[in-house]
This record gives sequence, C-alpha cells and structure tokens, in this order.
Amino acid sequence: MKRGGEMKRHLKGTAIVCLVLILFFGVGFSMQSKAAEEGANDTSYIIGPRDVLEIQVWREPDFSREVLVRPDGKITFPLIGDVDASGLTTMALKQLITDKLQGYVDSPEVTVSVVQSHSKYFFIIGKVNAPGTYDLTPGMTVLQALSVAGGFAQWAHKDSVRIIRRSGGEEKIFNFDYDKVISGKQLNQNILLEPHDTIVVP
Repeated sequence: MKRGGEMKRHLKGTAIVCLVLILFFGVGFSMQSKAAEEGANDTSYIIGPRDVLEIQVWREPDFSREVLVRPDGKITFPLIGDVDASGLTTMALKQLITDKLQGYVDSPEVTVSVVQSHSKYFFIIGKVNAPGTYDLTPGMTVLQALSVAGGFAQWAHKDSVRIIRRSGGEEKIFNFDYDKVISGKQLNQNILLEPHDTIVVP
C-alpha cells in the first residue's frame, strides 16, 4: 500500500514536470514565431530574392495574391507586369504598386506584407549535427542558430566558436564560448546575427 502511494506521487510529479516543459517550449515557440512574423512585416524590412510577399488591393480580389521575389529581384503583378522589389522596403513597394495601378484602378489601396522571409540567411559549418545554410529570422542569436543546426556534434570545441562577418569589404571575427555564455559569464558573446554571417564550430 505504501509502495502504491509512492508510485502515485511519482507519477503525479512526472506529469507536472512534463506539463511545465510542454508549456515552456510551447510559449517559447509561440513568442519566437510572433517575433519573426513581426520582424518580417516591419515597414523597414528590406525585401530580397526568395522572399514571399502578400499583396492585397482593397476591393480588387482578382489582384490580391502571394508573389515570389525572383532571383533577379522582380515580381510579376497583374496589369503592371514586372516590378523591381528587391532592395525596397514593404512601404516603398506598396507606394510603387499604388502609383502603377493608378491608370487601371480608381484610388487603389494596396497593402504589402512579407509571408516568408528567405532572403536573409546565415551559414554554420564545422562540428554541429546539421551544418548548412539557414534562414535568418529577426532577432536570432548565436545560441538559437546552434539550436537550429541540431546542436554540437561529438568532439566540438565549444569554447572556440567563431562568428565571421563581412562588413564594408572587411571581415570581423566574434568569439563565442558556449559554457561561459550559458553560465551567464559572457552573455555579451551571444550576439544577434546579421545576414550572411558564418558560424564556425571547430
């Protein structure tokens, strides 16, 4: 009887722990997804190739659609044909499409949002479980990037990670010591990544 009571308490405790973990990871994922969505739809977001845009024209459902920014930086839109989108903010593209539709639609009201952001990416190479090229979500840090790549592989030198960034024709190198970062001793090393950063795990 005593053993049965202990078993029940053990199972109850395990269930509580599992529930806490589910809630923790669920909320974390939700917050990260929300941050990525808000960042991509920021009016200052710079559009690039491979991004997927949603363009809506009020009261003109035949024109509203999702479009892919092609490798040449252009999109194709009804009536106005090819439009240069790469390098523009969502607000600038909205104004450009609005101006071009003036001759076809009375007082067009256009909205442009980013459905999928694929033009911003980073590289991670070396001793991680899944090296490769990954989409860079807004606000992504080095720790998050390592997680996306499946974490460290066996024999990885966690104290010697390097982030290589090319800026203004020059390369900058940032050091990252995993153990010191997660212990709180060097949180400043967990920097925000920028497009085209390369993480090297020796």
